Amino acid sequence: MKKRNIIIIIIAILILVTIVSILIYNNKIQKNKNYEIVQVKQYQYFILKQDDLYGVIDRKGTTIIVPEYNEIKIPNPEKGLFVCYQGENTKILNEKKEEILTQYSEVQPIRLKNITSDLMYEKSVLKYEKDGKYGLVSLEGKTITKPIYDEIDSLSYKEGELLVKQNEKYGVINILGSKMVEIAYDKIEVDGYYTDENRYRYAGYIVSNKTSEGYRYGYLNDKGKEILKLEYNDISRVAEIEDNNNSYLICAKNGQYGIYKNGEQILENGYQSIRYDATNQIFVIEKSKKYGIASLNGKLIVPTQYSQIDITGIYVYAQDEQGTTVYDNTGKQVDVSANISIVNTENKAYKIKINNEDGTKYGVINQQGKQLIEEKYNYMEYLYDNYFIASNENGKLGILDDKETIKIDMNYDSLQKIQETDLIQTISSQSKMTQIYSKAMEKICEMANASIEVKDDFIKIYNEAEIRYFNKEGKEIKMTDINPNYQLFVKVENNQYGFVDNQGHLVVNYQYDKAYELNEYGFASVRKDGKWGVINEEGKEIVPPIYEIKNQEEPSFIGPYYRVTYGFGEFYYTDMK
Repeated sequence: MKKRNIIIIIIAILILVTIVSILIYNNKIQKNKNYEIVQVKQYQYFILKQDDLYGVIDRKGTTIIVPEYNEIKIPNPEKGLFVCYQGENTKILNEKKEEILTQYSEVQPIRLKNITSDLMYEKSVLKYEKDGKYGLVSLEGKTITKPIYDEIDSLSYKEGELLVKQNEKYGVINILGSKMVEIAYDKIEVDGYYTDENRYRYAGYIVSNKTSEGYRYGYLNDKGKEILKLEYNDISRVAEIEDNNNSYLICAKNGQYGIYKNGEQILENGYQSIRYDATNQIFVIEKSKKYGIASLNGKLIVPTQYSQIDITGIYVYAQDEQGTTVYDNTGKQVDVSANISIVNTENKAYKIKINNEDGTKYGVINQQGKQLIEEKYNYMEYLYDNYFIASNENGKLGILDDKETIKIDMNYDSLQKIQETDLIQTISSQSKMTQIYSKAMEKICEMANASIEVKDDFIKIYNEAEIRYFNKEGKEIKMTDINPNYQLFVKVENNQYGFVDNQGHLVVNYQYDKAYELNEYGFASVRKDGKWGVINEEGKEIVPPIYEIKNQEEPSFIGPYYRVTYGFGEFYYTDMK
């Protein structure tokens, strides 16, 4: 009896150990799915090109790798790892020119696809090859996966995720080697869902397999969970609907389209076409060449009986043989002239009213429909607070408030908000005068033939005779306030550029036709007689103006080398004349 009890206890312990092991393993898998994209805060290394050969420099212009290679790739410019190509040979070198990762063969960076950045490669992993198979290795030399894949490539849009192939089928793994999508499909595409905060992080996967009747498509969410089986002729996600937890999918089956919210069908497959109107969050649907409207939850709110449907602002204009019927975005028929359009603004308190009855005229109403500004302007758009940009019958632009008080006279050919600020820029073509107004509509700067540059923390306004700086709230500042650690600052006198120290003492004579402030690497571009040179942070002219650099308003220098951008965002530095 005692022996039997001991056996039972041992079995129970083994079961408990197994359960704990499974939990730990599953937790590890889930943890590995939560990968993080490496962020590069400061470039340390750059490609150097001389005489059609490539090397590497650091941020001070010091040569790290002598230009003697046919090509060099730097996967992560913060890390001292360089993929160097010479003929058929490839070497991986570090910042000490030592060859590393020699235990791996055919090590290559993984180029990103459809990613807008000058960082063109996965920044934390490389792929390697062994016996015709591929695996992943970290930049530090740690094996992430064994060489078990027939192919490894980047997945379009999704940095940090990789398309892998085994036995003629594709799947997705992440940069930790964790499986995101099973290796079971002929094609895998990202659905295109994007937000400013998370980019393509919450995009799902449209997967397909080829059948005797053509491709059949299915859908997986961002975690790789199957939402729709592979039984559709076509699938597309409504990427304009910003919802990280729910995907709205337009799916075709036997040539008929319907709508799914995740895996739940909210509009049956019975339509020839479906398009989404993001302004009103409704679907325009077509059946037998007749059009109607469905709501976001798939409810039919305007019947499919109209020959044409147009949406302008918040109203739906439905046409048939009897004329035009106007609906709001809930499907309620409204008593509004077909010549009137109402457009929402960023501020829920205001709407732009457009009257097309006798020419196109703009005005403003409030949320309740009360007229605030009569429709008498050639153009209007909401600016911010209670301000509107308006154009008069002569096409001149100015700014009104919601009581139609003129805040900036309608005298300008161009009027716009300066990007990333609440400052207003106006330009008069006749006088070529640029004026800058604060958020409170007070003029803070006026300058002829001015150019404006928006930097991270300030804006620069300049012409051939002067330079002025403002913070993004409109307060005028000095360059010494912006970069207190710098010892050199641009100054203009008699239309010639020079440099002064932080006390205003002249360091570099006024001798250049154009000069720019020191860049983050401590070098400044200078121009004379149409050619460019470079000054260092001590005021020494390390290269006189000898470079003819085309298509660059402000060349960027590191030491004697200037930056050249080519291809899809890639760049190198060179001293080629």
